[in-house]
Amino acid sequence: MTSILDTPGLQRVTPRRTTVGLVAGGLGAYWPQFPDLLPQLRRSAARVSERMAELGGVDVVDVGFISDAQEGAAAAERLRVAGCDLIVGFLTTYMTASMLVPVAQRSGAPVLLINLQPTERMDHASFDTGAWLAYCGACPLPEMANAFERAGVAFRSVSGFLSDERAWARIARWVRAAGVRGALRHARHGLMGHLYPGMLDVSTDLTSVSTQLGGHVEVLEIDDLRVRAAAATAAEVDERVALTRAVFDVDAGVDPDDLAWGARVSVGLDRLVEDFALDSLAYYHRGLDGEQHERLGAGLILGASLLTARGVPAAGEYELRNSIAMLVMDRLGAGGSFTELQALDFTAGVVEMGHDGPAHLGISSGRPVLRGLGVYHGKRGWGVSVEFDVRHGPVTLCGLGQRRDGRFVLVTAEGEVVDGPHLAIGNTTSRVDFGVDPGEWTDAWSASGVDHHWALGTGHRAGELAAVAELVGLEFVAV
Repeated sequence: MTSILDTPGLQRVTPRRTTVGLVAGGLGAYWPQFPDLLPQLRRSAARVSERMAELGGVDVVDVGFISDAQEGAAAAERLRVAGCDLIVGFLTTYMTASMLVPVAQRSGAPVLLINLQPTERMDHASFDTGAWLAYCGACPLPEMANAFERAGVAFRSVSGFLSDERAWARIARWVRAAGVRGALRHARHGLMGHLYPGMLDVSTDLTSVSTQLGGHVEVLEIDDLRVRAAAATAAEVDERVALTRAVFDVDAGVDPDDLAWGARVSVGLDRLVEDFALDSLAYYHRGLDGEQHERLGAGLILGASLLTARGVPAAGEYELRNSIAMLVMDRLGAGGSFTELQALDFTAGVVEMGHDGPAHLGISSGRPVLRGLGVYHGKRGWGVSVEFDVRHGPVTLCGLGQRRDGRFVLVTAEGEVVDGPHLAIGNTTSRVDFGVDPGEWTDAWSASGVDHHWALGTGHRAGELAAVAELVGLEFVAV
C-alpha cells in the first residue's frame, strides 16, 4: 500500500542524524590473569557497535575499549570533541567508576549505561572465574550510579543480554529520545505574524525556548511571506495545484481561484522555510477587509499541511509550543497533527478532537479532503481547508505546557482513534477513546497544564516521550 508521502513532490526533509558516542570497558588487571577474557569482551563490544549503527538515522562514534582511568580520560576527550547526542557506556565486566566519570563529565551529553551479558545465563557447571567475569557487567553498575550521583551527572541504565530484544527496545528508546533532544537543541523555529488576540495560554517568552529546549526562534513578518508568494511563477503555481490534486480529494465546492491562491502561498511558504532554514513554523495574522495580508493569513492551510507532511511542522494561531510538540512527534516517527478539543460524544464514550488548520497528511486514515470555506470560524478571510480522520488505532497526544514559574511541562495521553461520524466542515477530526468517561478525561487533561493545542500522533509513545522529557530536563505528566 502506497503512502501519501510517496507522492512525487512531497518528499520529506532529511532530519538531523543522531550522534551516539560509544565506549566499552573492563578492568585491565584481568587481562594477564585471564587471557581469553579480553578478546571475548571485544567481540561483545563490536556487536553492540553494530547494533547501534543498525538503529537508523544514527552515527556511532566508537572510541573503542578502555582498560584504565588514563584510557578513559582519552576516550572522554574524543567524545567531547565529537559533539554527541548520547554517550553509551558498555559495562562488559567490572570496571572502576574512575574510567567512566570523566567521559560523562566532559561530554555534556546524556549518559546511558548498558550491561549486556553474552547470553541469558551462565553455564554454572563448566564456568571458571574468567568465563564468569564476562557476565559481570552488573557488578559495577551500582558503583557507577553512586559516583555519577556524587558527581552531579544524571544517567540511566539498561541491563539484559546481547541478543535481548527487550533490552534493545529500551536502548532504542533512549537513542530516539536523544535524537529528539538533539533536534530541539539545533532547531530553528519560525514565528510569523502575531498572537491571536486574547489567547493568554499561547503567549510564549521566546527566550524560554532557547534556554529550556535549546535552538533558535526566528521572528518573521507576514511580509517575509508576501514577497516570496508574489515571486512564485505561474508554472510553480500550476505545479503546486497539480501536487494538491495528487494528494487530496478536492471537493467540488473549492473555488479554482482559492485553490490557485493557496498554491501560490504554498510555494512562497516553501521558499520562506528554505531561506530561513526553518525546522518548524507557527503563524497567525488577522488582516482586514480582504487586503493582501488577510489573504495571506487565510491562504496558509494548504501549504502548511504540505510542509508538515514533509517534516517541517506548521501550526496556526501563533502556537509556538505546539509546533515544537509537533516536531517532537514527527521526529519520533509518529506524525503529529495540530489538534484541540472539539466535542464530547458521551454515547460512544469518545473525545472528538482536531483543528481547522494544518494537519499531518502522513497519518491520515485515507486520502485527505480539501474543502472550500467561505468562513474560517473565529478568523478573517476565506479559502481552502484540510479535512481528514487520523489513522485508526493507537494514538498519543503530546502537549508542551508552561507552569507559573515559566518551566515547560511535557504532557501526554494515550488512546485509540475509533470509527464514527464526522462533521464535513473542513476540519481534521478524530474520535479518540481513552478508555474512561470522556468528561472525566477532559477534566483531567485540562488540569494537566497543557495548552489550548497539542500534537496528535500515531502509536503509543508515552514511554518515548517520558525519555525525551528526562533527557531535555522537562517535567513529565501522563494523563
